[in-house]
Amino acid sequence: MDKKIISQGKTTNEAIENGLKELKVSKDMVEIKVIEEEKRSFYNILAPRVVKVELTLKENNNKEKKEEKINKKTNENEEEIKKGLENIEKFLKVFLKKDMNYTAEIKEYDIYVNINGDNLNCLIGYRGENINAMQTILSSIANRESTSKIRVYLDIAGYREKRLKTLEDLAEKIARTVVRTGKSVTLEPMTAYERKIIHTKLQDHNKVKTFSKGEEPYRKVVITLK
Repeated sequence: MDKKIISQGKTTNEAIENGLKELKVSKDMVEIKVIEEEKRSFYNILAPRVVKVELTLKENNNKEKKEEKINKKTNENEEEIKKGLENIEKFLKVFLKKDMNYTAEIKEYDIYVNINGDNLNCLIGYRGENINAMQTILSSIANRESTSKIRVYLDIAGYREKRLKTLEDLAEKIARTVVRTGKSVTLEPMTAYERKIIHTKLQDHNKVKTFSKGEEPYRKVVITLK
């Protein structure tokens, strides 16, 4: 896809809409510049009015995977990571119910927490809303005394792996629908983590492509023909 195109129409809005359709993106993903507006004189008043606009894709929209990538430097301070793990364990011992247990360990400078037990649906929430919120809380606890970012990954009863499989199956199913019908499909709003799963699954597909549109927390993945 070109980063810049020239589009035209009878009005500025029409020219912009024509360009957005050609690029298959939303208005918030481009920079717009009116470059030419042919004004009608008395002698050519019956001639159609033409407006030309230049649409330039914003740099951070070129590849969605760049948007989703965590670019903060990994904390390699072992003492800080151990302290972060210690703070997480203190929190979990108080927070979790007696019928729940956890494991927490450090792997390659990151902290991995896994919770198991009974009645865990309340911790997972609808489509992972609670588990994502809890991961954010644990990350904040781990980073409270650190000088650079410590990454924390939370899983509950294998939910992450199951959700990964569900989203990958969904991506393949929607891709087949798009190829069969020729129509783009917009998925429901997802977190950055879940959008990345969809993008990654279809990034090498020979007939469809993906991009995201909208603002958080309502940002959605669009699957369309190449």
